[in-house]
Amino acid sequence: MAGNGQNRHGPDRPPANRIRLVVSDMDGTLLTPDKQITAQSLSAAQALQAAGIPLCLVSSRPPGGIEMYFDQLKISTPYGALNGGTLFNPDRSVRSRLSLDPQTVLDALDMLAASQVEAWLFSGHDWLVRNTLDPLVQAESRTVQTTPTQVTDLKARIHNIGKVAGSTADHAALHDLEAGIGHKLAGRACVALSSKWFLDITPLHANKGYAVHQLAAYYGIGVEEVACIGDMNNDVPMLSIAGLSIAMGQSTPDVQACAHFVTGANTQEGWARAITDFIFPRTGSSSTQFL
Repeated sequence: MAGNGQNRHGPDRPPANRIRLVVSDMDGTLLTPDKQITAQSLSAAQALQAAGIPLCLVSSRPPGGIEMYFDQLKISTPYGALNGGTLFNPDRSVRSRLSLDPQTVLDALDMLAASQVEAWLFSGHDWLVRNTLDPLVQAESRTVQTTPTQVTDLKARIHNIGKVAGSTADHAALHDLEAGIGHKLAGRACVALSSKWFLDITPLHANKGYAVHQLAAYYGIGVEEVACIGDMNNDVPMLSIAGLSIAMGQSTPDVQACAHFVTGANTQEGWARAITDFIFPRTGSSSTQFL
């Protein structure tokens, strides 16, 4: 189901009547396909701020790829990088961090290599790759405005890893790997596609649902007062627990099934419409700045 409407096959719990925090994914959600924030979305974000509702970002991106939008959004809030496994304070210091077991990192590297999928490692603000000239590395570096560090042997850097990412232009192979690696690492890691280009392997409890719990605690509220917006499989853990969950219009049926509402696509002002149609009426604000 796409467009601005209620999801008849959504979660059993009713949508919350009061929202005090908004947690949003970035790529495919807040951002357009060319990684921009539209004027309408900026106005919606400003309306939230005027209503006293914090906006927090949670993404599979490294921290620099999140921070690059803060000035434009005019926000200074905690945020979750690496699929929510590492939480940062507004001053960029690490608030909390979950790491993969070193053996799990080794196993993930071996499985990606066996499928000829390039592996990247992330730890705090560090992004480690084998080849900085790889086209996907260069494209991602431009996207997230982060410079990776080239290392000869990733297996020598397996400690304190917040995310292993598999990257390839073979989208079908990556989709198949999501199930295969997920099965082999069951009970040890979360495995989910964050885009058609990337497969993310993160600590078992390091997902966007974990991040929502942490962010809600930061503001002294429960998750039942949090609204979440997302579009991919890695957004399901937060959509599944939020008081109000909204899926983007271009998301798959599986993702939409976890949401109370489905908004427009990220090519059709879906994020701004999510704020306008579903969140803002539940903030208790009488402001008409954006409505």
